[in-house]
Amino acid sequence: MRRPFRLAVATVAVLVATAATATPAAARETRLPTAEVTQTPGTAWTVDPATGRTTVTLDETVTEQQAARLRDGLRGAGVDVRREPGRLRTMLAGGDAIYGSTSRCSLGANARSGSTYYLITAGHCTNSSATWWTNSAHTIAIGTRTASSFPGNDYGLIKYTSRLSHPSAVNTYPGLLQLYGTGSAHVGQAVCRSGATTGVRCGTVTALNATVNYPDGTVTGLIRTNICAENGDSGGPLYTSGGLILGILSGGTGNCTAGGTTYYQPIGEILAVYGLTIP
Repeated sequence: MRRPFRLAVATVAVLVATAATATPAAARETRLPTAEVTQTPGTAWTVDPATGRTTVTLDETVTEQQAARLRDGLRGAGVDVRREPGRLRTMLAGGDAIYGSTSRCSLGANARSGSTYYLITAGHCTNSSATWWTNSAHTIAIGTRTASSFPGNDYGLIKYTSRLSHPSAVNTYPGLLQLYGTGSAHVGQAVCRSGATTGVRCGTVTALNATVNYPDGTVTGLIRTNICAENGDSGGPLYTSGGLILGILSGGTGNCTAGGTTYYQPIGEILAVYGLTIP
């Protein structure tokens, strides 16, 4: 029998693969956005692969004076400029990567108490760091740890102190699945989990009320599944296709090449302990 392992990782090298794709001739002939476009917050641009035509969009934070300068700079370049409602912002959903001072884990769920918002993740993750960020360079802050419980349990809270958007949703790589509430797991139930390392993986619930003896402590009352996971997936959500969250990833055995077993802290217990709701 393989010994269970914790899915938090002390130091993770994040590898980004860039696909090489052919560029249509029309796209190569289109003038790129000006430096002012690329340096103005609230702007975005795309190139239509069929026509090569560039579209620059401006959110509500771009002033009319800025917009006028941008249009002047792009006049005659065959570029469309248009407004879009709202503000461009970074979003954090379940399964997205979160970075502590020495570890990378996954966001389990966004929850709130009144008008105060928190993200839930694994306690062995929050034990490792008081401050959390959205990126490995630690340049985009999320917030600070307000609670952590591990071992015995395996859950913790990070309070949002930034202006990041925090939808009640799961990152399904790609796209978002809206979360409508919570559920209780049952044996044989079809479920999926999302994590920053291995994305979405699906399987079934194989047992309830499991006890896991990790090298650094015992955790009880966990949901067991036949879904694989790897380092960095810790804290990510276990959910149904109907948009109900069931738990957050604690740990497991194996990997996503050979297969594995994973264990989850039930979400209902976490919400009850801290007086939180989803969404």
